[in-house]
Amino acid sequence: MPVSSRRSRAPPSSPAGGRNRCSETHSTDSNIGAVMMPQDFEMTRSFMVEHIPQLEVRPPDVDPTEDEAAKAHAKRLGVPFVNLREHDFHPQTVKLLNEAQARRFKALVLEDRGETYLIGFVDPWDLRAQDEVAGALKRPLDVAVITAEQLNDTIERVYRKTEQIGQFARAVGQEVQAHDNVFDLKNLSHAIEDAEVPVVKLLQTIFDDAARINASDIHFEPQETSLVVRFRIDGLLHVQVETDPRIASTLIVRLKLMAGLDIAERRLPQDGRLNIKVGESRFDVRMSTMPTQFGESVVLRLLRQDSKRLQLAQIMTRRARKTFEKALQSPHGIVLVTGPTGSGKTTTLYAALEMLNKPDVKILTCEDPVEYRLPGINQVQINEKIELTFARVLRSFLRQDPDILLVGEIRDNETADIAARAAMTGHLVLSTLHTNDAATTPLRLLDMHVPGYLIASSLLAVVSQRLVRLICGNCAAPYTPSPEHLAWFKSRVSEEELSLAKFRHGKGCVRCNGVGYFGRRGVFEVVEMTPPLALAIQQPDPSTFEPLARDQIGIYTIERNAHELVLAGETTISEAMTVTMGGDLG
Repeated sequence: MPVSSRRSRAPPSSPAGGRNRCSETHSTDSNIGAVMMPQDFEMTRSFMVEHIPQLEVRPPDVDPTEDEAAKAHAKRLGVPFVNLREHDFHPQTVKLLNEAQARRFKALVLEDRGETYLIGFVDPWDLRAQDEVAGALKRPLDVAVITAEQLNDTIERVYRKTEQIGQFARAVGQEVQAHDNVFDLKNLSHAIEDAEVPVVKLLQTIFDDAARINASDIHFEPQETSLVVRFRIDGLLHVQVETDPRIASTLIVRLKLMAGLDIAERRLPQDGRLNIKVGESRFDVRMSTMPTQFGESVVLRLLRQDSKRLQLAQIMTRRARKTFEKALQSPHGIVLVTGPTGSGKTTTLYAALEMLNKPDVKILTCEDPVEYRLPGINQVQINEKIELTFARVLRSFLRQDPDILLVGEIRDNETADIAARAAMTGHLVLSTLHTNDAATTPLRLLDMHVPGYLIASSLLAVVSQRLVRLICGNCAAPYTPSPEHLAWFKSRVSEEELSLAKFRHGKGCVRCNGVGYFGRRGVFEVVEMTPPLALAIQQPDPSTFEPLARDQIGIYTIERNAHELVLAGETTISEAMTVTMGGDLG
């Protein structure tokens, strides 16, 4: 979407360098205003002396105030500076960008000028944010400069959701103050359906938002001057609300009561669980508290109990699924699923159990935690406080006449050894391991002192996986990747593939919470234990195992899976880079 000439004017520094430096040094601290690059301090200071004589110009070792820096940026770019405290807002105009977009792009819609919108940006050099906003609004932009502090204050004041939470927070604060800072725990312990309790209304609003956008975790983080509520959406954290810090203790007491935790204990971490209903959906919620400098931090893990179980055909690529299912059909042996935390290993294993679960098969699982209840399967929750460990449960499992065992994670040498020996005695064992790829996983078992001969005779296959965020189908649009991203991608695909590529990205909408991505898909690589690999792992020097395993994987790597999603227009180059290389351009 084209924007006005004022929007696209480059800063006086070099056109390319200005943009790149700005994007590289852009602070994520919402309390910092327009970007002030250290190497440009003298240039900006000199400019301020010449063009803004009424301001007090500080010595080089003292940073300019947020307002001074913003005014200098505005003057340098030839665009207006807008003081949001004095600006007359029209709420419907401001809400043309939703709250998540306003926070993400650090921008506000200030005026509807008919053919253009006047948009205030904290970072006037962030051309990517300006392009995203222009695309979302489908109209050219006129740019103004605003400060981060005033932006945050305005978001709190204008947006309905935050306003509603603010009302609840004030009501809670008044109730606390009315009782000399002692909240009536008898009233607080009423059922969650008691909508008259302000803190319950507040929690209901937060849970409603989390359920609507499929957040997997809710973080309540008390800071010195605010309570920050963040949602983890498709693997990444996003700030949803910053509100009055006085409500933090009351909110956490309410959550502790719901989870059956000790409300008097604030010095030690605690873990609990609760069940909630949001609309027609039921959630099993795992709660963790942690004492921090400004109060207790709480993380809630949301496990939707009524979600439809995924099948392997919906999760895995055809080639990976073929090898995986072949291993699952074996009467005994070990099948491992590997990857970092949050890469979807549990989902893959549960899909495997769905396939294997039959009336004539006994399946036992030991998990930490038990994330989903599986009908017809005996599930055990690990509890290390009472020494109910993976190794201890696994030993007991062997006396329960099982056919299939699922071990949530192989964490130590003892569990690894018992799992391998269980596989040797006629059981199919499924488990996870934290390794970077499939080719090095058997070597990790060697490091855990599992003998090579035991690995060779028991290990059937290793699946390694990651999760890639998918472009939101509601706001997807064609785009041209940056030169850096395009160069990275060109070096990894053929010219023919590149010519047919459908580069798309998400502009951000209500459905995806302004992020541009909605949902995730797994990318996989699989190693099957073949006779040559079994021989290599038993050698005194097993260094030949990894090259042989990589030869077997060939081009069907995690990275290649991610590239195919980019070519099909289902994800972006930057997402493929992040998942496969941590965003490294090298």
